[in-house]
Amino acid sequence: MSFSSVAKSELCRITDEKKCCQLAELAAIMKMSGTIHINGKNGLSFRIATENPAIARRVFTLLKNVFGIQTDILVKKNSTFKKSNVYIVVITPDMGAKEILLKTGILKQHSDGTIGINNKIYSELIKKSCCRRAYIRGAFLGGGSISNPEKTYHLEFVTNSIENAEDLMKLINSFNLNAKVIQRKSNFVVYLKEGEQIIDLLNIIGAHSALLELENVRIYKEMRNNVNRLVNCETANLNKTVDAAVRQIESINFIKEKVGLKKLPPNLREIAELRINYPDVSLKELGQMLNPPIGKSGVNHRLRKIEKIAEELKDS
Repeated sequence: MSFSSVAKSELCRITDEKKCCQLAELAAIMKMSGTIHINGKNGLSFRIATENPAIARRVFTLLKNVFGIQTDILVKKNSTFKKSNVYIVVITPDMGAKEILLKTGILKQHSDGTIGINNKIYSELIKKSCCRRAYIRGAFLGGGSISNPEKTYHLEFVTNSIENAEDLMKLINSFNLNAKVIQRKSNFVVYLKEGEQIIDLLNIIGAHSALLELENVRIYKEMRNNVNRLVNCETANLNKTVDAAVRQIESINFIKEKVGLKKLPPNLREIAELRINYPDVSLKELGQMLNPPIGKSGVNHRLRKIEKIAEELKDS
């Protein structure tokens, strides 16, 4: 089961919601994944389609709780993915589909009495903070998805209306988040890409188990990245140390063959002999072997002088 499915199944188990919150959640699901059907003289009907049976049951329960109707649920084979089913909740004209569509803000009545489709979020549904949270939850159930956090951080809501996308973005951002909208072919996508912001949104909509799982993954990935950075840094420093030691020994051996180490000043000859005898030790350790001991910078200064002498001998 995908991370999205796990999160949605958790959200579908939320109970004890106020009736206003149930209406807001239902309206969002209907707007994100529903279609209006005109049946001629019979009037309007509405269908909500989902591949997740838990969401279909959720819609069935919300319709029963809010509007007191018992809807039909059709099960069809997905024509694209043969193995999965599509669950369709049907609201017929006899069940009061038109009135339900008006109350959920899917339809709006104009001043002249005509009725049209409302692409924006119905403001009456989201006056309270609890209802705003419920609406975002419904939008996620109806048209949202979240990537496997092991791979990437990405949460999105897909809708076919720019007005709905922009309203949803503003609604999400009213909780101090930073959602953005992009167009993807004929659809509009509201998305979040930062792990911390996705965690905050999951908390807002009530997906607390999914939140904890994502947080664990995020902490693990952050620790792994920190360890990798430290290892890379240590490796780079070790490589620099090894390269420097090889270069120093080559310079000392060149001086030894060319003129002999006895030609070096006593302080340089002493450090040169130590470097040849102890090629693997650090500059700090070399300094401690001297009498009197000197610091790392002092050792480095002497070795640089030796390298300079070797360069001058090569040029002469």
